[in-house]
Amino acid sequence: MAVEITIGVQNLPREIVLETDRTADEVAATVAAALDGGAVLELTDTRGRRVIVPTATLGYVEIGSETKARVGFGSI
Repeated sequence: MAVEITIGVQNLPREIVLETDRTADEVAATVAAALDGGAVLELTDTRGRRVIVPTATLGYVEIGSETKARVGFGSI
């Protein structure tokens, strides 16, 4: 399963978009913990890249629904 996360950062024109293997509930808990007392929000995407955003600059975090990874080729 994969979840797409979109992060809006203050004073940046572009959003940060990443996909993670964690569940939507796990991502929400990580965001809540960071906002509750952490200095940074740290997430890791499906390719192992880490995204670290200072919580003071967060505008919003959008957590998409969980989707299963597609296997094979699609048909029309």
